[in-house]
Amino acid sequence: MEILLNVSGIRKDFPVLEKKIHGKQLVYFDNAATTQKPIQVLEAVEQFYRTIYANVGRSVHELGLRATEAYEESRKIVSAFIGAMPDELVFTKQTTEAINLAAYSLLASGMISRGDLILTTRMEHHSNLLPWVRVAKLAGARLRIVNVDEEGRLDMGDFDKALAMRPRVVAVTHVSNVTGVVNPVKEICREAHSHGAVCLVDGAQSAPHMPIDVKEIDADFFAFSGHKMLGPMGIGGLYIRRELAEKLEPPFPGGGAISLVECQEDNCNAEWLHAPHKFEAGTPNVAGAVGLARAVEYLKTLGMGEVEEHEKMLTKRLLEVLEDLEVKIYGPLEVKDRLGVVSFNVEGLTPHEVASMLDLEGIAIRSGHHCALPLVKRLGAPMGTARASLYLYNTEEEIEYFARVLEKIKKIAKS
Repeated sequence: MEILLNVSGIRKDFPVLEKKIHGKQLVYFDNAATTQKPIQVLEAVEQFYRTIYANVGRSVHELGLRATEAYEESRKIVSAFIGAMPDELVFTKQTTEAINLAAYSLLASGMISRGDLILTTRMEHHSNLLPWVRVAKLAGARLRIVNVDEEGRLDMGDFDKALAMRPRVVAVTHVSNVTGVVNPVKEICREAHSHGAVCLVDGAQSAPHMPIDVKEIDADFFAFSGHKMLGPMGIGGLYIRRELAEKLEPPFPGGGAISLVECQEDNCNAEWLHAPHKFEAGTPNVAGAVGLARAVEYLKTLGMGEVEEHEKMLTKRLLEVLEDLEVKIYGPLEVKDRLGVVSFNVEGLTPHEVASMLDLEGIAIRSGHHCALPLVKRLGAPMGTARASLYLYNTEEEIEYFARVLEKIKKIAKS
């Protein structure tokens, strides 16, 4: 079998993978929730705090200038990673804030108004559903939810019907955080534009695991989180197409976002800075940006194509062992249709019981609704699912161990 990544070498960069859990070697299969951090990222963040910690864009002293330089250099590195220009990347806390920023910017700019249609899908994480529910309510707009089939794939026929209603906004996930299904976002954005809509892609589960080029996708917005791609928590990004960004009003005004403020007795007027700075009011997470930049440099060195192929190889084996164990698998069984997120259930046990029993053997997975209640209910799993999610430091040996432990758990469930 072709070796795509030097996984044994990679694992040496992740100190936590040496940790024992309940006396057993840690097997970390909860990467869709958050990934572990390599020492290179930990050191980059520490170095910032130790040597150039200061606020950015506000001071002419040496530390302030060096911190600003590090922050803007991080923007260049991260934006290039997704195929964007630096002025098209807004740093946010995570995908949730990024999507809210997009939604409320459209609202503040009058680009969503009474009677307009917002189109999203039943497979969305709540973070790409609830902001649109709220904005639709505030604007007096309508919401249309596109259906999925029994395997969790987007119903493209229903999508076409919804597009015929000429939505103002189309918001769709790139990769499902429940089933790993990969949506044809390039086609979706093209069709959205042909019907006069702007298109937002939730890239939380795609940016960490596959090559991304926002220009090729032709998205108007692309949102992602740093903590799911080896970076720190509390940092993420929102790509905004340059032409659109200049038209948008920032929904969260404040210091650092303006070029001029003038006040009379009964009113104040502000002139905004150009994007991305007009969307980044207040003190940003500079250390997070530095850490995220180091994370994407690490990923770029490995090669995102190699990362994706490694995960597909592992996903194929994971699906095989789950099929052999005859547990309920949610989502398509063909690896070509999905990435390394696999939800399953064991008959006779709740998802939380399965996760707790695996934890006793050192295996970390997620259990529950995965912040995607409409989808898990559509899949026939009202109590949620157990979910194993893979990343670049996982191995086939870990999957074989996982299979042996799950087989024991199945026997306990039957006894």
